[in-house]
Amino acid sequence: MAKKESSFLNMTVTLILVTGIAAAALGFVYDFTKSPIEAAKQKAQTEAIKAVLPEFDKLGESVKVTPPEGGEELLFFPAYKNNELVGTAIKTYTNLGFSGHFVVMAGIDKNGNFSGYSVLEHEETTGLGAKMSTWFKNTTKPGQCIIEKNPETTNFTVSKDGGDIDAITASTITSRAFLDALRRAYNSYKKEEKK
Repeated sequence: MAKKESSFLNMTVTLILVTGIAAAALGFVYDFTKSPIEAAKQKAQTEAIKAVLPEFDKLGESVKVTPPEGGEELLFFPAYKNNELVGTAIKTYTNLGFSGHFVVMAGIDKNGNFSGYSVLEHEETTGLGAKMSTWFKNTTKPGQCIIEKNPETTNFTVSKDGGDIDAITASTITSRAFLDALRRAYNSYKKEEKK
């Protein structure tokens, strides 16, 4: 068999074929995995709502709310027990993390106190900033715990900056960002409450 001579045309045709096959394969994989990925995100969100709120028997319709300071809309999920509002789960975010953007599901009870939180997405450093998933829930250390507190009676900034909340050891940037996300949720909650 004769060896084909390498030419610009041959290389261009080969490159177009390889690119076309790769694009088709990526498109197929994307279509194949899109639904399971979306279902997994929806399941994680539902579990987070249950984890951050007091016991409830039904969720109201979700509402999109623009924070008072502007930016991306937050999602509110009101929860009811015996047709009485027991709390609201708020999907909030911050862009101030050490690694940028992260998303938190925060629960606010009917008294306006944080009832829990769950970190949904982040790229913070494992062993440092990633500790936010449990750090601010530690009820044995009141200085770092945000549960049963609200920004009207507790200064939701890190103690290093004059606030009332102890930062994660060696992760002050992540701690500031986390508290920024909670303040954004609380300010939006108060804005909606006044309507």
